[in-house]
Amino acid sequence: MSNDLPHGANDVATNNPDVWDAYSDLGLAVAESGPLDGSERRLVKLALAIGIGSEGATHSHTRRALDEGFSAEALRQVALLAIPTAGFPAAVAGLTWIEDVLSEDDEEADEEEDDEADDDV
Repeated sequence: MSNDLPHGANDVATNNPDVWDAYSDLGLAVAESGPLDGSERRLVKLALAIGIGSEGATHSHTRRALDEGFSAEALRQVALLAIPTAGFPAAVAGLTWIEDVLSEDDEEADEEEDDEADDDV
């Protein structure tokens, strides 16, 4: 199906394509059902992932948000906004999961800088 999918979702998509197609169609239908634009939907999805305590979904929506141009500060604020509604532990967990992805990005950037420095030698 797609190499962009997490392992578990890719297994479902590969082994149950009709189910995956229906799930994808539902996602598209709800995305287009109201006035929120893509950026607003991304932040809502990140907040929901934090609120339900899903580390995988939080990682996924954080990566997507970064790819879409959101700042690290904006993503951290989403986690902090969870404090009064989802509770301090949920917010801290969400913040930790966001930081996981931000750390990955920092490591990748460091590796790219090292590669560029090696090219200059």
